[in-house]
Amino acid sequence: MAETPDSPLNAPPAARVLAHFWMILGVIVVAFPIYYVFIASTHATQTILRPPLPLTPGPEAGANYREAFSGGVSRIGGVGLWRLLANTTIVALGIALGKIAISMASAYAIVFFRFPLRMACFWLIFITLMLPVEVRIQPTYKVMVDLGLIDTYPGLILPLIASATATLLFRQFFLTIPDELLEAARVDGAGPWRFFRDILWPLSLTNVAAIFVIQFIYGWTQYLWPLLVTNSNEMNTIVIALKKMISFADADTPWALVMVTSVLAILPPILVVVLMQRWFVRGLVETEK
Repeated sequence: MAETPDSPLNAPPAARVLAHFWMILGVIVVAFPIYYVFIASTHATQTILRPPLPLTPGPEAGANYREAFSGGVSRIGGVGLWRLLANTTIVALGIALGKIAISMASAYAIVFFRFPLRMACFWLIFITLMLPVEVRIQPTYKVMVDLGLIDTYPGLILPLIASATATLLFRQFFLTIPDELLEAARVDGAGPWRFFRDILWPLSLTNVAAIFVIQFIYGWTQYLWPLLVTNSNEMNTIVIALKKMISFADADTPWALVMVTSVLAILPPILVVVLMQRWFVRGLVETEK
């Protein structure tokens, strides 16, 4: 790749060193807490309670992880680790897929259909960006109680699947679709559903992947809403279980199991990002065109 006069590659050595320093510092700040949690999960609780914690893996890794999966977590939080992971996965997938379906349908209608108050509908959806679930939490909770959705998967998922952000991203991408493509589809006799299925959906796959990554992580890390609508331990997500595992007194908290559970809570979002990073970046770039 040719270097332009303004290219960072032509920067003086001191500027390059400074840039690398800040980049490495940023990586350390972001990655060190994750590394620390992993290291702590390989040590006994007594070692964790006696600072400073060693920065090298300990000998208790196998025992800690075996205990966590064989019932150690259930003895503390009242529900097994597998059930916590299953609950969190169902909620995260439900929120991600629900947001994609609703947002894609609404963006498709706003861009490709002509109906009264079309832009007013878009702005009403867009305004909800300023109304997160914390703002509307009391009326939403009342609705869930009236519908009998407390301690259910629909109660955990449905209030969180409306997404103005995803609607905006899909709308911006749909606006880049050439009018000639739409006219060609009409000439071929394609109706709205066939146009969406055969043309728009294949073109949108990278955007769908990018939004899936964002919304899966959003669903996986939910704390406040699951805390309100789950009274039964069987419906807890792994984030809620972590909070319940921590006692007010350090000595009463099984820190080894807490750290193991934290590592297992961190891994799925990391794997999703790593496995889908190519589609994630392409989807965001195409949305910005």
